[in-house]
Amino acid sequence: MSLHDREKMKLLQRIRKMRGQLDAVERALEGDTDCGDQLMLLAAVRGGVNGLMAEILEDHIRFHLVDGAKEQIAPDLAEDLIDLVRAYLK
Repeated sequence: MSLHDREKMKLLQRIRKMRGQLDAVERALEGDTDCGDQLMLLAAVRGGVNGLMAEILEDHIRFHLVDGAKEQIAPDLAEDLIDLVRAYLK
């Protein structure tokens, strides 16, 4: 299995986990679960989506703006951009 395939599997596993979290939100709403518990479930979903978005953005920066682009950006600039993305998606 190539590195790309392993990364793809990790991303798909994250999506499956988020799907389970969304199912938990649905069950909580149907079952009249406490609002505080519902909010905690929603925060977990939001964290999952933000984490997935950060991962995909990081891959895009690394593989399309640094290594594979016609006009490449400096690796240290790419790292700064990745840090910025991760900070804002927390």
